[in-house]
Amino acid sequence: DGTLEIPYVESHKPSPLNVYGRSKAESEVKVLSLYSEALVVRTSSFFGPWDQFNFATNILKDLSLKKKVFVCRDIKVSPTYIPDLVHTCLDLLLDGEYGLLHLANEGALSWAEFARVVADQANQRNFCLDTCLDISLDTSLIIEKNLAELNLRAPRPRNSVLTSEKIKVMPTFENAVSRYFSELEIRI
Repeated sequence: DGTLEIPYVESHKPSPLNVYGRSKAESEVKVLSLYSEALVVRTSSFFGPWDQFNFATNILKDLSLKKKVFVCRDIKVSPTYIPDLVHTCLDLLLDGEYGLLHLANEGALSWAEFARVVADQANQRNFCLDTCLDISLDTSLIIEKNLAELNLRAPRPRNSVLTSEKIKVMPTFENAVSRYFSELEIRI
């Protein structure tokens, strides 16, 4: 439910705020009750170079087109780079791991901080999507709002930062963002 002020670990009791969260929690219980050797992974806030609809890519697209982006400053997340998640899951499955695990890149930041990191990295690299009007992204177009100001339909947890008390296998968020841009540069 996002009320803890520390990262959530596997042993914290779930207390979902909305239907989406409840359905995920119920699915975890159901899968593990039917197959105790299953690997159930909790993760958060995906971003990746091949997904055109993730947060990081949308920030780049909108800023490239000189659009304002409204981002939440009072929700903390632990962004997860999709290639890291996939490789880690495959390694864990090959190693015979099972049970419930939290997998996210190390680090915690707000959606607003995430947007600024992406924009700053793009500017440092002189990176531009093919939609750019000019090479530099205007970070003043990133408009920070509190959760209450965004008028979202479903309640959101203020803290959904994940870490694992069982394993530490994911790289840092900073490392992941760097590789995200390297992969985008290769693709374009």
